[in-house]
Amino acid sequence: MFGGLVVGIVLLAMVAAFLALRLYMVLGKRSGHEQALPPKPAEERLAPQPQLRAAPEMVADAPQQADSVIDAGATSGVRAILSADSSFDVARFLDGAKSAYRMILEAFWKGDEEELAWLVNADVRDAFAAAIAERKEAGHTLDNRLVSIESARIEAARLESRTAFITVHFVADIAAVTRDAEGNVIAGTLTDAVATNDSWTFSRNLKDSDPNWLLVETDEAQ
Repeated sequence: MFGGLVVGIVLLAMVAAFLALRLYMVLGKRSGHEQALPPKPAEERLAPQPQLRAAPEMVADAPQQADSVIDAGATSGVRAILSADSSFDVARFLDGAKSAYRMILEAFWKGDEEELAWLVNADVRDAFAAAIAERKEAGHTLDNRLVSIESARIEAARLESRTAFITVHFVADIAAVTRDAEGNVIAGTLTDAVATNDSWTFSRNLKDSDPNWLLVETDEAQ
């Protein structure tokens, strides 16, 4: 009887050792001091939600190399924004920026101030409204078409308190025509697209739950 008890204890010990080994293999050794994986650089963070209001349809864009979308001078600013907002994503932001570029241009060309109101801030809206009013007073209409966006890259970025500012350099082909009140062409042509360079700055308060960015400044790029 005593020998059977010893055998039983040995068997239980073997089973416990086997279970412990299996648990170690499944969970791994946890010491409480494991080193966290290093954060991925900005170029590899390519999957959170969109950052700009985007239209369902997108303009046909030329392909870009991944290392060309952030200018060297903008790197530190992009890193600061990534540190403040882990959901920010460079590729998604640029996709949204290109969509916003098209939407804002088309709204301005049509004189659609209601559409512009939710895409731009107050200062840009006022500037666009003044240009639209001047155009209407002259009896002119724009018959423009965004043919393609050849490239879009981040040329500047900064974080002021919790507000992020990102300047995007767009290179695009635009066919532009201006017509008078009778519909006659007084400038431009739709058969030849003109290469344009624009630097647009978008801004967002990172404390806001709304992930969308507003256009806060426009300028011609070199």
